[in-house]
Amino acid sequence: MRVLVVDDDEMSVDLVSAILTRAGHTVDAATDGKQALEILRGGAHRVVVSDWEMPHLSGPDLCAAIRTEDFGGYIYTILLTGRNKNADTVAGLNAGADDFIIKPVDPAQLAARMRIAERILSLQTCHLTIFALAKLAESRDPETGAHLERVRTYCQILAQQLCADPAIAKSIEPGYSQMIYLTSPLHDIGKVAIPDHVLLKPGRLSDREFEIMKTHTTLGAQTLESAVKAHPEATFLRMARDIALTHHERWDGTGYPNGLAGEQIPLCGRLVALADVYDALTSKRVYKDAFSHDIAKAIIVKDSETHFAPQIVHAFLASEQDFIAVRDQFRDGATAIAA
Repeated sequence: MRVLVVDDDEMSVDLVSAILTRAGHTVDAATDGKQALEILRGGAHRVVVSDWEMPHLSGPDLCAAIRTEDFGGYIYTILLTGRNKNADTVAGLNAGADDFIIKPVDPAQLAARMRIAERILSLQTCHLTIFALAKLAESRDPETGAHLERVRTYCQILAQQLCADPAIAKSIEPGYSQMIYLTSPLHDIGKVAIPDHVLLKPGRLSDREFEIMKTHTTLGAQTLESAVKAHPEATFLRMARDIALTHHERWDGTGYPNGLAGEQIPLCGRLVALADVYDALTSKRVYKDAFSHDIAKAIIVKDSETHFAPQIVHAFLASEQDFIAVRDQFRDGATAIAA
């Protein structure tokens, strides 16, 4: 693995780097937390081994900053510290650290902790599998194009915007934006059970057909609930289940399948609801042309407090340029839609 060692002490960097290199890893170094974040944005590193005490940005602060950004995958963090009090351990874990090693560093212990990191990071393969399954379900509808790529990125943008507000962030668990990025592609997984004559119908659905289409929420949730029961420790499955079930609920209680209202709707469902509608509005379908961003924005603002949670609409308005960039990056067809 490619490891980033972060320490303002050159001798410590050399020692840790030598241990990791002997263990077969590629090592880069940063002298403080701010420099480390710049390096991590390059997307090449999956493990950070950081000192606790550093200028500009401490080890725990670096961990906290890592958990609020997207670096193209999970970053496993190991803190090196001379602190061995329980309160320090709790503080580090709350900041987002994955592991601790007490100084002076024992080479065998560091090598063993790195093997743990490799096992944890290998679980990212399951995330790739999630997306592959979602794409398989989506492939039944040839019109959806890059829908999943756009929706999951919109959701991540919204979650990151919410986490930027300290008053809101304290109620959101660390890594939430990455978790919703990974799980939101499963929002329509229940459509695998919808008959082709309904799912692929080019025109307007009849009332009966629409009732059938609506069952994709409960069918998807039931499938994922079975997985939750088999693997109750897998928190991402619970979020995926909640998204599948609630992404068509409405803030005013007029949505489906259960008519939930307000904060009865899980946050993940509220986020996907807006991201999914924005993508539907700004994408071309056989029954409609793609709307511009400004038209979609006007519809979403009008439906604040009815269809959408006001808090999520505010996050959308604060990040609309990011939405436009994602729409253009993953656009269907050869030309972008005018904003």
